[in-house]
Formats: sequence, C-alpha cells, structure tokens
Amino acid sequence: MTEDELQARLDATLPAADLHGVFVEECQDQDVRLRFSPAAGGEWTMAALLSLVDTSLRAAAGLDARVSHLNVTVLRPAQAADVIALSRVLRRDGQASHAETWLFSHAVVEPMLHATATLRD
Repeated sequence: MTEDELQARLDATLPAADLHGVFVEECQDQDVRLRFSPAAGGEWTMAALLSLVDTSLRAAAGLDARVSHLNVTVLRPAQAADVIALSRVLRRDGQASHAETWLFSHAVVEPMLHATATLRD
C-alpha cells in the first residue's frame, strides 16, 4: 500500500476524534511512519496518546484488525508538539498479528512511549 492509499483509508475509516491531523509520512511493507498534530494549543492526554497507539498499530497490521492485547510503557511525558509514530508488524500468525509502535515528541530522537500488541483480523 502506498502512502496516499493508507492516508485515504485512515481518513475514511477513523472517527474524526481519532484522526488528530494524521499524516502518513512513510508506508513500506509492514513498517509505517505517521505524524499526528495536537489540537491548537492543546496538550496530549494519555487517552489521546492511546488513540495514537491504536491508530498506528492498526495502520501497520491492517485497519480492520482489532487490538486483543496491549502492553504500554511510558518513557517520558509528551510535549505539546507533533507526535511521530513508528510502527511495524513483528510477526503474523494466522489471524493474529504481533506489532509494536514507538511514539516520539516532535522528532525521532528519544521515544516517549513504546507499545506492543496482538491484533486480530
């Protein structure tokens, strides 16, 4: 899937509350890089960050997949800046996909959150 195709599917599939200005920066095989923007002058809440985690995991594993297991480690607080999500599928096993995502504030330097998940089609 190309970046434009994934962008169109995200825009058509996600509820408006989960979009967070999502922009597909890169989409190669099972690796995806997304950029999310906070609301004007807004701070990132944990609920919003978990929404980004869900979106980025599903972008890598398949938008029809649903998270059945999730492990999240918060490494540092989010800044009031764009969030970069790097996601990839680690393994596919029948209808299950095992994936991970890293969230970064503004630039891919120091991660602020790491999540691993199992998703089911």
